[in-house]
Amino acid sequence: MTISDETGLKAGTAEHSDQGFSQEPLSPSVCTASKDDIDLSLTKVDDLVLLVTGGGKRHLLRLQPGRKFHSNLGKVLHDELLDLPYGYTVYSHLGHAFLLLEPSLDDRMTRIKRNTQIIYPKDAAMIVRRLSLQAGSRVIEAGTGSGGLTIALAWAVAPSGRVFSYEVRDEHVEVARGNLEKMGLLPYVELHNESILDGFGQSNVDALVLDLRTPWIFLEHAHKALRPGGFFAALVPTTNQVSELLQGLEDTGFADICVEEILVRNYKPVPDRLRPDDSMVGHTVFVTSARPIVDPQEPGRWLSEGRKRYEARKKLSERIEEEESRRAAQLPEQGSIRPKLP
Repeated sequence: MTISDETGLKAGTAEHSDQGFSQEPLSPSVCTASKDDIDLSLTKVDDLVLLVTGGGKRHLLRLQPGRKFHSNLGKVLHDELLDLPYGYTVYSHLGHAFLLLEPSLDDRMTRIKRNTQIIYPKDAAMIVRRLSLQAGSRVIEAGTGSGGLTIALAWAVAPSGRVFSYEVRDEHVEVARGNLEKMGLLPYVELHNESILDGFGQSNVDALVLDLRTPWIFLEHAHKALRPGGFFAALVPTTNQVSELLQGLEDTGFADICVEEILVRNYKPVPDRLRPDDSMVGHTVFVTSARPIVDPQEPGRWLSEGRKRYEARKKLSERIEEEESRRAAQLPEQGSIRPKLP
């Protein structure tokens, strides 16, 4: 395998030097820098790297001396991927090109072993935003699953923060542990293989997220675990679940409630023919966020304006129905209080 400087030369051609860089003159539009000229961090042993094919397939691998990456496009030696800057094109032994990149958070979340449905990156980004996570934050997650969301949470709070993730099923915990270890994020996560029916083992945390079928059952536990004014989020896929959750949040002392659905539509990156992709990532879950408050006198004052208007209309409708019932009870048996016409 050799390295290309984007001239399009294939492995094994005479134009490549022993170091793998082209020695032929290049056009001004092509990068001419050598490895020594680029002031960037180079790949090293145990790095997680991404190989992207010309067809758009993405392969995640951790660099280990002596190992090989195999695909239908040929094999790539890990040793020949070491000490290279990201953004270079490398070649398999069959001459097929791969782009060497640092993996993004999306790549880390979606290319894991899974035995459950994982949270989409688009939803995870909104959750991290709504939980206001930063380095040093302490966050509880209930419903680890395969660890997709756990990866995003740990990524956000590292290196000084902590994720406390709860999962009742043993097999899910082991899969999540392996995924977190592969991504290098296990040091920032405490996995708890236990139920939360009796509450959480932590208190005064900055944020808490429930990825459960019936999150409204655990709202009191969540309120106790959060610091006053902390950040809460829950994920459910259907509107009837959202309705149950909203009622529970109002009854448990939460305010600043928000329900969001994230839809993503990609565009075809063709400058002269920009248009949306034929398909899009539509509905996956509803993200409901809220803040725990301490207002025993009148917590209802912090309901949304839309909720207050609805309550006012509801009370008005009840008064109208009561008035109509009262008037109907005053009518004579004939059904009218008007005198008969002569």
